[in-house]
This record gives sequence, C-alpha cells and structure tokens, in this order.
Amino acid sequence: MSLATTLNLLRVKKKQSLQDVADAIGVSKTHVWEMEKGRSENPSLEMLTKLANHFGVTIRALVGEDIESSEDEKLAMMFRQAGALGENDRAVLEDMIKGMLKRNQSRGTDN
Repeated sequence: MSLATTLNLLRVKKKQSLQDVADAIGVSKTHVWEMEKGRSENPSLEMLTKLANHFGVTIRALVGEDIESSEDEKLAMMFRQAGALGENDRAVLEDMIKGMLKRNQSRGTDN
C-alpha cells in the first residue's frame, strides 16, 4: 500500500479533516492533500515522523512496508515520541519505567 493510500485510510479512520491533520503536524492543508493524492513525492523523514506520531503508527507502516508492526517498532515509535518531551517530562517517564520494572521484578512478571 502506498503512503498516499495509507495516509488517507488513517485520516478517515480517525475521522479527521485534511485541516485537522495539517494543524497537528504543522503543514498546510494543501500539502496533506498532495500527500494523500501521491502528488508530493519523497516527503522528509521529519514529515514522516510527524505523521507516524500523529497517527500512532510506525514509519514503516505509514509508507506501506509493514502494516502489522512488531513490538520493537512500537517501542521505537514510543522512543521517538519521548524524545519530543521536555527534560522534566522525560525524567518523570524514566522514573515511571524504573518503578514498573521494579514492580515486575518483585512479582516475577514481564507485564
């Protein structure tokens, strides 16, 4: 499946307008429309990252390489999103992860 098709399907599934997506990722409505129609070739990695984060998918899924994302790709997506957080929020996230790991170790579980 092409980026254009995937982008349209994701937007429709989320019940968002072209303007909603444009506002969320910081581009014009026309640019989103051009991507959906396949008229905007070779979008930047930054653009793909913004779209993937907005729709909650991996870049691979967005460009049609892999609709069923592996756990590693989901973790990579979460890591990219965490990179956009401020220093204080990243510290809070790190503390949360440490607490969850400690809790799981004491229970002897992976969840």
